[in-house]
Amino acid sequence: MTVLHTLAARASLLQEIRKSRFLAQAARVDDPDAAMAIISEISDPLATHNCWAYRIGTAYRFSDDGEPGGTAGRPILQAIEGQGFDQTAVVVTRWYGGTKLGAGGLARAYGGCAAECLRLAQRVEIVDTIRVFVRIEFALLPILSARLTEFSALSVNESFDAEGVRLTLCMPKASTGAFAGFLRNLSRGKAELELETS
Repeated sequence: MTVLHTLAARASLLQEIRKSRFLAQAARVDDPDAAMAIISEISDPLATHNCWAYRIGTAYRFSDDGEPGGTAGRPILQAIEGQGFDQTAVVVTRWYGGTKLGAGGLARAYGGCAAECLRLAQRVEIVDTIRVFVRIEFALLPILSARLTEFSALSVNESFDAEGVRLTLCMPKASTGAFAGFLRNLSRGKAELELETS
């Protein structure tokens, strides 16, 4: 399975290619609406072109913004995918410098600038998480709380009643099997565990 990354922070890279300036700006986005908002925010209305692409899971879009078809948006999208990014939008802004680059030159400029921007960016691994609901006795809460980091789990909510404690945890899906085994041993099979269903 391929490990995907997203940006830890916004990134940018400025390159001059045959007298044209290309500014790649990349940002993390969680959904298509956020992607379009970021693209609008970082595009320069005074520039010659603001070409862009985003990928969020299976959703993706790109725009050549007036450049010849296939010379800008698609190469930017290919740069996102080629660098192993997801949940990412990239805008490459061009200020025309008077020298034509041709279709191949444009694709190399847009795609190369985007790829180099992402290559240099600080990245974080995207981890597929799930909510887990646990009911345990009061006495077991301190032990459970102390061991959550072993499963990369975060406590999102705790509620108390006469029977004990109900916890809502968020953890990587890959940790749920080991966590269920730990919980079974800790509570001698008495704890209740339920995984969020989408």
